[in-house]
Amino acid sequence: MFGREKQVKRDLVTRYEAKYIIPRDRVPAIRQFIKPFCRPDPYTHGDPPEYTITTLQLDDPAYSLHYAKEREMVRRFKLRARTYGEIGSAPVFAEVKAKLEETIVKTRVAIPFNAWSKELVSGIRLPLRFKSARQEIDFLQFKRLVWELGAEPKALVRYVRESYVGTTDRYARVTFDRKLQYQMTDSWTDFGRSGLWRGMDSSEAQGFGLSYSGVILEVKALSYTPVWMMDMVERFELRKTGNCKYSTAIWREGFFCGYPATNEATDEALALI
Repeated sequence: MFGREKQVKRDLVTRYEAKYIIPRDRVPAIRQFIKPFCRPDPYTHGDPPEYTITTLQLDDPAYSLHYAKEREMVRRFKLRARTYGEIGSAPVFAEVKAKLEETIVKTRVAIPFNAWSKELVSGIRLPLRFKSARQEIDFLQFKRLVWELGAEPKALVRYVRESYVGTTDRYARVTFDRKLQYQMTDSWTDFGRSGLWRGMDSSEAQGFGLSYSGVILEVKALSYTPVWMMDMVERFELRKTGNCKYSTAIWREGFFCGYPATNEATDEALALI
């Protein structure tokens, strides 16, 4: 097993995040720069330290959560179910990730892979026994948002993440995401095992007008940003940019099947959080 099922306390993180699209050939230098301040994420393997993430994105029929990102609304959230490594080898994490102006608040609850289903989320009964009352409350919050939005699976996103955690700060993370792929889906449980994956890390798909296919560099910290992170941004002349993998998938699919109609329900949907 991947090992994340050992988590017993509530995973609630309030943090600052910044994303940058960087050329692939800049990764080794940044990797070397952060070495005195970070170590490989204990859930990774190999050199460089990596794992695969597969995320099921949920949204309402009007794609309110996607349009909230497109309009850069200062208060928005995502509903997603995430798993790691080979499909079936790790739990599914039911997540609510909210952005409140510049602050990220995320809750997530581990669900045994074989217990994850549409019935678990949409049903009235709660057949699971959670490891804490807080975890049960967080899952009920996830269920409430799914119910009230009428959210269903819309897309899967998969990528390889090289991940490091800080050693000199209470909370600091640096990650590099590559091999980004997506597929549209209406399945709660398939997680891409029977569908067709399409690439979305080309310069065209990323949509930032860059001449290269970039790696997504992400830094995460608590309410303060460590000095070494600020030095890294300055030294490598990094320019912050928004990057939502789910919305990129929707935009990319629009080339093939047409873009979702303009949504007018976003404000009402986001009031649910």
